[in-house]
Amino acid sequence: MRIPLLTVLLSTLTAALSPALAEQRCDTSQRPLSAPTERFTDNGDGTVTDQSSGLMWMRCALGQDWQDGTCNGTAQTYAWPDTQDAVEAINASGEQFFSDWRVPGLRDLAMIIERGCVSPRINLTVFPGTPTDFFWTSTARADDADQRMYALSFGPEGVEPHAPDLAHYLRLVRTAQ
Repeated sequence: MRIPLLTVLLSTLTAALSPALAEQRCDTSQRPLSAPTERFTDNGDGTVTDQSSGLMWMRCALGQDWQDGTCNGTAQTYAWPDTQDAVEAINASGEQFFSDWRVPGLRDLAMIIERGCVSPRINLTVFPGTPTDFFWTSTARADDADQRMYALSFGPEGVEPHAPDLAHYLRLVRTAQ
């Protein structure tokens, strides 16, 4: 069986371009970046401090490790009821230098969204390896009998109330001192 040359060329071209299509794209032609690198102070330990909010962020999602200037490993997902156990374990371990880490509120997490970028919508210089998916916030949907919590996606979805049994990523925050 012969495969037409055009089919082979198109398959090869598609495979070669696919990774490029999945990479982050940022557009500053209409407005400046909303979370520029210079707004964050690198603390040299896998955390950054946002100078405009006074919040200190873990650069990596839980499950990833900060090594050689980037986030390595696979980010872990958690159902909402397990997030507090994860936070308590981080705080008790002392591995992240402080004992007052918390799940960010919706407004906190929204502050690090990079509105000028897609796939993911975050500054990858400051927060490398961020999955293009939902992260839990500590903000509950008001008057919700299903006890849904808001989750924020660094992909195209934005903010949605999600059932507590869904699994999402976590990035922790604390108030810098």
